Amino acid sequence: MAAEENKHTEHVDHIAPYSNEFTTMVPTGFVKFFRTCVIWQFIRFIAINIKMLVVVGKSHH
Repeated sequence: MAAEENKHTEHVDHIAPYSNEFTTMVPTGFVKFFRTCVIWQFIRFIAINIKMLVVVGKSHH
């Protein structure tokens, strides 16, 4: 089992656990705006619902 794990992680052996390279991405101001913009969220809600209707409609034919 250890050999399998090593095979999948051998390309990152040079990165130490809990180093700065393991931090999460910080969203930019542009991303924060779209995440909190009610108008954009409503537009995405409508778009996703239309996509779902198309998929469900295809499954019924």
